[in-house]
Amino acid sequence: MAAVFISHLGADALAAERLGRDLRERGHVVWLDAWEIQVGDSIVEKINSGLAGTSHLVLCYSAAGVPAPWMSREWMAALAMQLNGHAIRLLPVRLTGGQPPALLADIRYADLVTDWDTGLAELLRALV
Repeated sequence: MAAVFISHLGADALAAERLGRDLRERGHVVWLDAWEIQVGDSIVEKINSGLAGTSHLVLCYSAAGVPAPWMSREWMAALAMQLNGHAIRLLPVRLTGGQPPALLADIRYADLVTDWDTGLAELLRALV
């Protein structure tokens, strides 16, 4: 099964947790900030170790708009790792709405807004 890092805006925390639970129920190992970063932890250290151990970064598009600085750092780090030959795959997901960053506009995304079950099934096929 895949090691999945979910990158999302804070405004989408409930939807991101739903996605994380759905992926865990299907046997995947999921890194989600709310589950992994505790009071007193170094946020940078936790994110860095989460990215280092992941095979897939799920980038969640949001109706809340432009990605936050943390989120941008996460997907950009994953893209840089990918371009440097690391086995990490960037999987865009339309979680609550929004559009992809221009650099990722050519990558097909799973659409959980239009139909959660169909979008989830597409995402699961990509995690193989």
